[in-house]
Amino acid sequence: MPPTFTQPDLPRYSERILPPYRYLPFQTGDAALPHPRRDKLGHSYGKPADYLPQFAAQDWRRCEPYLYGIDLFNHGYWWESHEALEAVWLAAGGSDTECGIFVQGLIQLGAAQLKRFIGQRRGADMLTESACEKLTRTDAIYLGIAVKALIETAQRCLREDQGEFPSIALQL
Repeated sequence: MPPTFTQPDLPRYSERILPPYRYLPFQTGDAALPHPRRDKLGHSYGKPADYLPQFAAQDWRRCEPYLYGIDLFNHGYWWESHEALEAVWLAAGGSDTECGIFVQGLIQLGAAQLKRFIGQRRGADMLTESACEKLTRTDAIYLGIAVKALIETAQRCLREDQGEFPSIALQL
């Protein structure tokens, strides 16, 4: 089944064009779409991954991969969001810094939405819990995100499971 998730009324934070399709892993038959990077028909095949030499919390407003990762998350491109935010996570110091841990939490939160969308509830539960634990380690607003509101929305969407997915509103 092709993904049907859209939120066209959400603001965009980057200028980059969204991919032509949302990649959903573990799909078979007619529902299977080409892997974005490994398949020659993939929307990112042969394109270099984003690279950032460094990323600090105060850089978020000017960081195109970060802003694009948020856009991807908000529009249901959770696999692609992971790819974009991974460059930010690495540049932030990975799991060795507060900023890196927070970005890892965002990556896990996106992965949780993907798991929910494809019907893997247990994975969604575990990833949401891990993501929220990482996100709560920071200030009330961090990397432009109202952290408490995001966590509450993510937990509510998971608990109610009515086809609603959290989005990230940046405090510009």
